[in-house]
Amino acid sequence: MVNNKLVSRIDTGLLIFLGIKNDDSSKDVEYLANKITNLRIFANETSDNFEKSLIESKKEILVVSQFTLYAMTKKGRRPSFIESAKSDYALAKYEEFINELKKSDLEIQEGIFGAKMHVKIINDGPVTLMLDSRL
Repeated sequence: MVNNKLVSRIDTGLLIFLGIKNDDSSKDVEYLANKITNLRIFANETSDNFEKSLIESKKEILVVSQFTLYAMTKKGRRPSFIESAKSDYALAKYEEFINELKKSDLEIQEGIFGAKMHVKIINDGPVTLMLDSRL
């Protein structure tokens, strides 16, 4: 929700909070989109184990930009966001990431880049994973 208006929603699928660092490259974007769409994190019909990928299970994706993921909190009492990409660069990489995901032919929904949003989620499992192209 942005300004009390629903801008996007998915049913069963994956919510991606996407953080862009100031030195992320197209290689990082491509790696992450490929990893996310092919990582086996969904159950199949007969098991609760991680057996199917997003592509195999044909789930939906909701992408929300999230610069606060790279907050530095070691010093002081306020988070610093010096590791987060500046807005123009982050927007370009965010759009590049969306375009990479669209190559999978999955249903892709988006938040509004840079907007203050209210995101509601039902976390099934719960399963929450952090993926980084450099870890």
